[in-house]
Amino acid sequence: MHLVHVANAYAPGSGGIRTTAHALGAGYQRAGHDFTLVVPGDRTRVEVLPWGRRVSVRAPRVPGTGGYRVMTDLRAIRDVLNRLEPDRLEVSDRLTLRGLGRWASAAGVPSVVLAHERLDGILRAFTPLTGRQAERLADRHNAGTAARFDRVVTTTRFGGQEFARLGIPTHHVPLGVDLAQFHPGADADAGSLGTDAGHLAPAGAAARAGAEPRAPLLVLCSRLSKEKRPDLAIDALRELRRLGRPARLVIAGSGPLAHRLRRHAAGLPVTFVGHLADRAAVAALLGSADVVLAPGPVETFGLAALEALACGTPVVAANTSAVAELLRGDAGRAADPEPRALAAAVDELLRVPASQRRAAARRRAEEYGWPRTTDAMLALHGLGSVTSHRTR
Repeated sequence: MHLVHVANAYAPGSGGIRTTAHALGAGYQRAGHDFTLVVPGDRTRVEVLPWGRRVSVRAPRVPGTGGYRVMTDLRAIRDVLNRLEPDRLEVSDRLTLRGLGRWASAAGVPSVVLAHERLDGILRAFTPLTGRQAERLADRHNAGTAARFDRVVTTTRFGGQEFARLGIPTHHVPLGVDLAQFHPGADADAGSLGTDAGHLAPAGAAARAGAEPRAPLLVLCSRLSKEKRPDLAIDALRELRRLGRPARLVIAGSGPLAHRLRRHAAGLPVTFVGHLADRAAVAALLGSADVVLAPGPVETFGLAALEALACGTPVVAANTSAVAELLRGDAGRAADPEPRALAAAVDELLRVPASQRRAAARRRAEEYGWPRTTDAMLALHGLGSVTSHRTR
């Protein structure tokens, strides 16, 4: 079978959707299927990669987004799909690409739309709409989107709430993590392998350079955009230091708020390392931290948080987001998305013995391997699973 996935929020510096698409492609191929990913690019081209084929469609750059492009020409994308002749269609976009559901229906191709974000939350973050106004607009849009596709997939219960209030059935498919690449000790691996993350290893020694002795290392790994609220991580650090906890912060990621955040962090021990394209570098950084922060109030899953847990690093997250669903016991703490509450949660977590909180984090992550995600998606498509393929 040929599975085609079309996504907009995909760029060299992007995170969640890019990681998800690559992992699904690799899993589908292991199960014996063909996989093609269609994404926006600076020019039209076709590449054959280890996890499948990538078709880039020339698309305009969106100002103020840090390099993202958006495919808006549905006719061009339909032409690509007609040439690809997919047996199943997956779409990771509810805005400019939702019309592809109509194409799939006319072509007799079963279709799935993956809801990677809370639309009502995005509207509240980027518009002056009140909570109820944002919900009403999101409801109208989500009802129209769901009508175009055969199935709606959400990755968390939190993400499914805006469909549940409309009575629209969804399929819950949690995302996963590469448990082999993200593991306790990944920071030491990076140093011994000489990767781009070598300066962060072993055990975060270099990342802590210049910090006070035994100062806890906090890490934020996130796109630096408004809806992610990276400023809360800086403000939480400021509050911790005001309380006498000599912590420091490393921020990994790029985005439109990068320059503003550097100014906001002036005078604090905050290091900006930019976007880390090397996955080993990401694992090294997350593994070197004492606590990883996920302050985004409307985060719908939080792959970086899950990757941190896999590295044995606990997470402090906003209790209004889906990341809170990932945290159990001493794997982390959920708090109100405001500086004092986040700082208090970090302080409380740091009082738990390191071996205890790190073991709890890894145990929780082990429930979220990528094969589980791929099997669930293949089952949704009515196709064989990765697991069953391995046992034949």
